[in-house]
Amino acid sequence: MADHPSTFEGTPLKTGEEAWQDRAALVAKESSDGLLSGANALRRGTFAEMIRHIAMLPEGERDQYVIEKKGDREYSAAEALELASRDDFPSNG
Repeated sequence: MADHPSTFEGTPLKTGEEAWQDRAALVAKESSDGLLSGANALRRGTFAEMIRHIAMLPEGERDQYVIEKKGDREYSAAEALELASRDDFPSNG
């Protein structure tokens, strides 16, 4: 996830770290596919903030949303919850 292409030859960087501070958006799952899906963002912030937001939603609502992260990657609610449970997930403070 932190392995974004560098500007030199477009090759991924091997940092081994999550990019918790990357820009991300919370998007309704039904409108997440397509060219203008980023324009449909319900909320924007850091990747960690969007993960926290999904984790705070009632269990029955989580699957209605995805996180679109810098680098054109989409994370499901299940993936977000897995990331939130990691030891290296940043605290809210």
